[in-house]
Amino acid sequence: MSGQPAPAVPPAHFQSFLAFDFGLKRTGVAVGTRMLRTATPQATIRAEGDARFAQVAERIREWQPDALVVGVPLHPDGAPHENTARAQKFARQLRGRFGLQVFEVDERYSTTEAHAQGARDADAASACIILEQFLRSLP
Repeated sequence: MSGQPAPAVPPAHFQSFLAFDFGLKRTGVAVGTRMLRTATPQATIRAEGDARFAQVAERIREWQPDALVVGVPLHPDGAPHENTARAQKFARQLRGRFGLQVFEVDERYSTTEAHAQGARDADAASACIILEQFLRSLP
């Protein structure tokens, strides 16, 4: 794998998405639909390991998304770094645990943008930015 996020081209019948801004201690969450092309922040997951996945499972049961979206951080020049591999591993774990298609999105600057917008929960705001970027890319 080149370190670049996989291209995001879900089938047209995929209408709802749950997005994650993965972090070691906190994971931002947002939900959105293809029709509206907007995302709504959800409570940030403040857990690690199995506790994180238990909360992810809860969100999936609640929202019943067609697919998941994970932000993959990269250096400004597009090169991968330590957190790139962590986010990609999280995406693989989501695929394996929940059997849903997972789309990876380049999330460079999403946290910076969330802070610039004055977000109270930068993780959830970053997840919204990631998901809205993904939704705008859809045909």
